[in-house]
Amino acid sequence: MMEAPPAGPLKDGYGRRIDYLRVSVTDRCDLRCSYCLPKDFKGFEIPSNWLSHEETARLVGLFVALGVSKVRLTGGEPLLRRGVAGLARAIAAMPGIADLSLSTNGTQLARHAQALREAGVDRLNVSLDTLDAAAFGRITGRDCLESVLAGLAAARRAGFAPIKLNSVVHAATPEAQVRRLLDYAVEQGFVLRLIEPMPMGECGRGHSHTDLNAMGSRLAAEAGLMPALAGSATGPARYWTSGHGAPVLGVITPMSRHFCASCNRVRLGVDGTLYLCLGQEDQVPLGRLLRDGATDAELTAAILAGIAAKPERHEFVSNPERIVRFMAQTGG
Repeated sequence: MMEAPPAGPLKDGYGRRIDYLRVSVTDRCDLRCSYCLPKDFKGFEIPSNWLSHEETARLVGLFVALGVSKVRLTGGEPLLRRGVAGLARAIAAMPGIADLSLSTNGTQLARHAQALREAGVDRLNVSLDTLDAAAFGRITGRDCLESVLAGLAAARRAGFAPIKLNSVVHAATPEAQVRRLLDYAVEQGFVLRLIEPMPMGECGRGHSHTDLNAMGSRLAAEAGLMPALAGSATGPARYWTSGHGAPVLGVITPMSRHFCASCNRVRLGVDGTLYLCLGQEDQVPLGRLLRDGATDAELTAAILAGIAAKPERHEFVSNPERIVRFMAQTGG
């Protein structure tokens, strides 16, 4: 029988409450976005090392018992893995889960949107960097923009709301391209979030960031948006709204204005490795411990020890060469 966890919220050594777990179900992806994975990358985890959905659910359940209430399924591209809707259903049924979401590149979304909604997924984040088909092909390595747009339409029909569009914007990204995305988001009722690239692996270091605080302010002023009230949003994004309270445009700025002091998340890799910070190497081999026969009490103790050792902040600016693994290997 699992020992009762400590009373009160799960906190790290700096007093930050950890209530958000991102769970990678695969490190594979059917795109090769230029800032994420090299075109010829072959260093994926072998499938026998992937946690089964039952093993993943067991670990997620331990985090939920410790006070984690938000879970996001991610990858790689999570919809390449069979049975993800079943895993989502198992997590959604756990007492204490308040929010279950999924990140996807959208290529498989048209086939899976309805099943995900019925399984209990509350929200979707869909990667979309441009509406120009030629530019999309250059960025992702595939000519499949129409599949992504079809997936977004299917998600709307399935009842997902809000749907967030995640767009990586770097120094060479044309602002007109971002403006077109914002117009599309407003028209469709989506939320556009602009994200600064991080120097993870050689791909990430090959794209210089630009200060998205300034770009966001310019685009918001052009669109007649106003800053969201302080404290009205959760998570790392800062938003602008249409005046009715719902966010329309957001920026996530890990490079120009980091948000480490309020970080509330950790990541579980496809092999069960617990990553405590994107910009540090601190990790806990929960998957190996589980397969070596660890009890729930022993796994819980390992989780608590890891959370207690969570680093204060990333070093992407001061030490950009530190992280050699790619984002897809960590879990987006």
